[in-house]
Amino acid sequence: MPQSPRRYDRIAFVASQASDAQAALARFQRRYGSTNPDDADVVVALGGDGLMLQTLHRFMGKATPIYGMHCGSVGFLMNDFVEDDIVARLAAAEPTCIHPLVMTAHDIAGRVLTANAINEVSLLRQSYQAAKLRISVDGKVRLAELICDGILVATPAGSTAYNLSAHGPILPLDSPLLALTPLSAFRPRRWRGAILPYRAEVGIEVLEADKRPVSAAADHVEVRSVLQVWVRMDLTTSLTMLFDPGHSLDERILREQFGT
Repeated sequence: MPQSPRRYDRIAFVASQASDAQAALARFQRRYGSTNPDDADVVVALGGDGLMLQTLHRFMGKATPIYGMHCGSVGFLMNDFVEDDIVARLAAAEPTCIHPLVMTAHDIAGRVLTANAINEVSLLRQSYQAAKLRISVDGKVRLAELICDGILVATPAGSTAYNLSAHGPILPLDSPLLALTPLSAFRPRRWRGAILPYRAEVGIEVLEADKRPVSAAADHVEVRSVLQVWVRMDLTTSLTMLFDPGHSLDERILREQFGT
């Protein structure tokens, strides 16, 4: 039997600082009320993909689903902006479950930082000198030396973001895979990256770190002058996004591949 639409009685609205998003926030709150986001059954995020990532990070580890409405510059992760019938739209929305990456970075001062990433973990050169990296997968060295501008590990949800701009593969959302994509690889020049099992742990060691400094970023969290970074998918943490029927993240990823 088909499931009955879910009803969300306590709706919280959050918005980016853009003037259009703030104006929309005021209208939604007047029309539908305002619930504290920490007490809500669902959170409606008004803005672009940047706000959606911030909101997903804010509610990481909680069961609160997030429904994004495009009111910003980039809206790949958002639904169309329509003010009417938000209660009915939420009830009909289809859930998409994703898992974040977890980055463990060791810097040159001996500090260790751990951070989550929904889209990707990226390493980038900090100076005019190209980065020199050693790549391992599950503890086994797969590339002894990669000279490049950087490298990134992307989730399926993030494969259409920075990863796609770097000519990495688009991954279906429900695929048990990660994308490992170099940025402007100089040597080996023909290496275009790899597709890895989602349970793989990627180790990236910075060679000649004093001469060729490298930073690492997990979404918006950056660590400067890293020596070694480990990246894996956090399968114990789930995040739920809601999409209008026919506009799921799976559908958007398919459209991206066919240019529609």
